[in-house]
Amino acid sequence: MELMEAVKARHSVRQYTDDAIAPEPLEVLRREIEACNREGGLHIQLVLNEPRAFDCMMAHYGMFSGVTSYLALVGPKGSQLEERCGYYGERLVLKAQQLGLNTCWVAMSYKKVPGAFEVKPDEKLVVVIALGHGANQGVAHKSKGVQAVSRGAETAPLWFRAGVECALLAPTAMNQQKFVFTYEDGKVSAKAGTGFYSKVDLGIAKYHFEIGSGRKAGLWK
Repeated sequence: MELMEAVKARHSVRQYTDDAIAPEPLEVLRREIEACNREGGLHIQLVLNEPRAFDCMMAHYGMFSGVTSYLALVGPKGSQLEERCGYYGERLVLKAQQLGLNTCWVAMSYKKVPGAFEVKPDEKLVVVIALGHGANQGVAHKSKGVQAVSRGAETAPLWFRAGVECALLAPTAMNQQKFVFTYEDGKVSAKAGTGFYSKVDLGIAKYHFEIGSGRKAGLWK
């Protein structure tokens, strides 16, 4: 599955089967986690066979079931942590989709289980990502239009619009899509709106924008 195919195919999944993740995709995912941690300066950890985090009132209220594996998005405290977790977390989400796995970003509908993963004194857990074989493939979310989340799209090159359209396929907290991309003199700026986990959402959207636009080096203003 190509990356753009994964973007279009991937939807949030809350119900999972008890099928184990096979060794080969598991190893590919582990290598991708290592790469994301190295490039992003993060401490993302894969938790396997741990059912307690999603066996709580909040998880049941959030309609989660069968979740025994997840990614813990952890990193050094700082103003850029949430955006970096969004960016690299979504990179892992799409890699999982390419490997035939399903995912769901989870902000509050879980409980922290002591010893399941490590958070050092100078670090913070931002969110987790449920991971496994979905009982279904989820459904597409409703989306805003390009004009609602961008500035300068009318006169920008086609790659800018393609980037915004891909960003609109990105998952966001409560489907808020509270981000704005602006094109000016060949560069793009991206700004988060207000709301729950909007900085995480911005990181996710920026990764999608890079995929859709086909650009990365020298892109951001």
